[in-house]
Amino acid sequence: MRSFLSVFAALGLSASPPLLAVTPAVDPVNNEISISLEQEPQWLTTIKATDAESSIVLDHITEGLITRDVDNNLIGGVAERWELTDDKATFWLRKNARWSDGEPVTAHDFVFAWQQVANPQNAAEYAFLMRLFPNGAEIIAGEMPPETLGVEAIDDHTLVAHLVTPTAYFIDLVTFISFRPVREDFYRAQQGRYAADAVNMLSNGPFILTEWVHGASMRMEKNPYYWNRDAIPLDAINAPYITEDPNARFNLFMDDKTAIADNLQISAMKMAMQEHQKLKSFSDGTVYYLGFNYREGRSTANLNLRRAIQSVFDAAEMTYKVIGVPGNLPAYTLFPRWLKGDDGQSLQAQYPPRKPDLSVERGREYLAMAKQELGVEEIPPLTILLSDQPQTAKQAEYFQNVMARNLGLEIRLDKQIFKQRLAKMSAGDYDLVMAGWGPDYNDAMTFADLFTSWNANNRGRYSNPEYDALITEALQITDQRRRNQIFARIQDIIFDDVVIIPQYERGFIYAQDKRIDGVRRYHTGGDLNFNYTFIIDEDGSRGVPD
Repeated sequence: MRSFLSVFAALGLSASPPLLAVTPAVDPVNNEISISLEQEPQWLTTIKATDAESSIVLDHITEGLITRDVDNNLIGGVAERWELTDDKATFWLRKNARWSDGEPVTAHDFVFAWQQVANPQNAAEYAFLMRLFPNGAEIIAGEMPPETLGVEAIDDHTLVAHLVTPTAYFIDLVTFISFRPVREDFYRAQQGRYAADAVNMLSNGPFILTEWVHGASMRMEKNPYYWNRDAIPLDAINAPYITEDPNARFNLFMDDKTAIADNLQISAMKMAMQEHQKLKSFSDGTVYYLGFNYREGRSTANLNLRRAIQSVFDAAEMTYKVIGVPGNLPAYTLFPRWLKGDDGQSLQAQYPPRKPDLSVERGREYLAMAKQELGVEEIPPLTILLSDQPQTAKQAEYFQNVMARNLGLEIRLDKQIFKQRLAKMSAGDYDLVMAGWGPDYNDAMTFADLFTSWNANNRGRYSNPEYDALITEALQITDQRRRNQIFARIQDIIFDDVVIIPQYERGFIYAQDKRIDGVRRYHTGGDLNFNYTFIIDEDGSRGVPD
């Protein structure tokens, strides 16, 4: 085993040890494990969180009305029972649900939280979800106060959410982080620093964030006030390392510093097999794509330029030859393969996506039309925004070479750290972007509404009245066959309008310490999840905390 300092030198990381105390990957004495995170969570307030890394942490330290069991089935969280009708959802809350300071979680905490998601002053990118409730759209537009949102606390333990239209997937939807509670008195007492640091947070989930050294480490400890604490096996989860480099994460795993190594690259897979590590696979349902900026003055707002790019981009070559990691599949639509249709098949099988008819000649014809429409002899250099991860840079460089060779386009790479990339996407400071979208809840709508004109996550500002009208219709009906017909039409619009260029569906090969079990992987919500993880005793039985 390499020394601590030599490991970090080999990984290209700082030789200084993390500020959180170094702990072993699996610590049966203290009943805790250590993991690594890919990035610093962008937001740890459920009001504003949008990124996957924030979701991982928030799914351990917060809980909504509905949650998921070890087998990914919907079960009661803060709500012990519920009822859904066409015009409202009623939730009856557990009287033993508590915040981490011992105070009860009440229906008022959900009302306040949802009002703050809708409040335009918070600029929450998931505010559009509150359009489901009466006055939600008007509040988001700044035309009505947040207090008028159509949700109400009948008493401390009864919450009623009035619905503008029937929403068949609403119970699944409220598992999402934007629907978690926030206690008003604590929130206001933080004077604008709510969730900025561990001391500025209040938890109602299985764990509490007890340490947070920004950019370096985090620690979560079991919440003694959590209503179902006896069902939570671990006493603590350490995250003493934050690094985007998958090879770095694998080396930490091999040096017994972390209990899991996610998203292994080919070299790491070979090393793991040589060391007789048992590898696991998981497709997380995320679709990666090339996004465009549709703002005025951007060349990428031109349809024929987008069609030219579509005509020469080969998703299969990108997936199999450039990425080359088992588990990834070429993508030809925004809707991943795991989404179900209405006849027992997948949505993709029921409505197969069209694939580009790859042709350099046709691509150059589209490019000539684009130049004429834009009034230029040559398309100005285009900037593609991407993260600073090595594997993403490899994909961007492939795209850069394909565009130069086949279309003569100059593509400049703009590599940014995670937070800065999101900021530049929101500001529209790019022409193209390497992006991805993972599901927030178990319904095709979580993908379909991404490019509506009102969705703040539509960072390129694509706008199409027909697209908006179709989504509005799908939001107002419960007939699943008709809804899937609408999603099929959305799929066609995305192809015809080249709204995006799908690249691949992400799959993972990962290594997990054989001393732990119960690690959960979910298509929706935070992934990875350790709420049900336990340490295996030396005799092979499940370890039970004293």
